Amino acid sequence: MKVTEQSSNYTNLENMSTRELLVNINREDKNVPLAVEKCIPVIEQLVDGIVERIERGGRLFYLGAGTSGRLGILDASEIPPTFGAPYDLVIGLIAGGDSAIRKAVEAAEDSWDGGWKDLLEYDVCIDDVIVGIAASGTTPYVIGAVKEAKSRGNLTACVTCNPDSPLSKEVDFPIEAVVGPEFVTGSTRMKAGTAQKLVLNMITTSTMIRLGRVKGNKMVDMQLTNKKLVDRGTKMIMEEAKIEDYDFAKELLLTHGSVRKAVNFHLSQK
Repeated sequence: MKVTEQSSNYTNLENMSTRELLVNINREDKNVPLAVEKCIPVIEQLVDGIVERIERGGRLFYLGAGTSGRLGILDASEIPPTFGAPYDLVIGLIAGGDSAIRKAVEAAEDSWDGGWKDLLEYDVCIDDVIVGIAASGTTPYVIGAVKEAKSRGNLTACVTCNPDSPLSKEVDFPIEAVVGPEFVTGSTRMKAGTAQKLVLNMITTSTMIRLGRVKGNKMVDMQLTNKKLVDRGTKMIMEEAKIEDYDFAKELLLTHGSVRKAVNFHLSQK
């Protein structure tokens, strides 16, 4: 039996108090970062491969169904505002299309050629990296896509929570975060979903840092999409460029559009 389908370590959940439910869920969640830690050597190799290919003009694609697909889209959608990267650099695809983000699309994940067809709409090239996300490691939509991509020479990887799954056998870099049975049996939106989110964060954050989109520990290329981020960027400029006047730093930021450009311009004038 798949680990993700094994019976919960707890029973009679409906008889637990709210405190008991929360404590036990939290107890299970504590296993997640330990499982992810074991995956770091494989994640490291994958990130190095992604960086190399993006520097050659490639992109990173996530494919998944249900919760896994939504997590891929979430991670991809946060890259442009956080790091100022192009919107088509990291792309998340979900079985059933965008409507499946909010509402399950019946049988969409069961299509073996559906994932590859979705990828073809983006004119996949040899330097694109394809990462399949599936807690079970058995989703046809994902397996079919990575298998076809690998056969064509693309670098492939997966993020799953079952060991030795069919998906893992089809990719170059299988990331298997085995977190054990879910608190609610089979509900992989819980520990498995948390593990996948942590892994995706590690992949893209490390990749963006390696590509030079962070300076020191600051998001110097972030998009200025709200007042909070403008304030954060202004204070970053004040710190980096040794400027004491908040209004002047803010004007620099709004004029040049990013912390990096504002700082570079100011320092070039000295």
